[in-house]
Amino acid sequence: MINLTTMLTENCTKSAVLFNSKKRILEYIAELAQQQLPEVTEYSILEALMAREKLGSTGIGGGIAIPHGKLSNVVKPILVFVVSKEAIAFDAIDNQPVDIFCAILIPEDQCQSHLSTLSSIAKLLSQKELTKKIRAAETNQQLYQLLMEHCEVNS
Repeated sequence: MINLTTMLTENCTKSAVLFNSKKRILEYIAELAQQQLPEVTEYSILEALMAREKLGSTGIGGGIAIPHGKLSNVVKPILVFVVSKEAIAFDAIDNQPVDIFCAILIPEDQCQSHLSTLSSIAKLLSQKELTKKIRAAETNQQLYQLLMEHCEVNS
């Protein structure tokens, strides 16, 4: 399993955000990611995420989405973890709204590690007790600590 703790930063972990559309939550994710990737424009990040969504929703069911994109000028993978206070219509596979978003931005040339990362995140978020705790986190700090502890245990 991939060590997700190396990809997650506290300022890219947000709980109880309020957005009402798929596009707006992806814009927010792009905004957060851009802070970690000063060499990449927010627009480029959003374009990568939107291009992937056009191929089919990254909503995997159970109120969870894993938006992701590949960028040519990124050197290491970045995770952005956002929990929405209200679930958002996201065209998920089970047609249910989504409130947990774990976005991944990966270097264009790292396809194999990209698949491993997606798999690790899907496996992590398939744990019902964990997703319950994720939804209950009241602060960004609480959410970040919870994720770090869980990722370390499972890596």
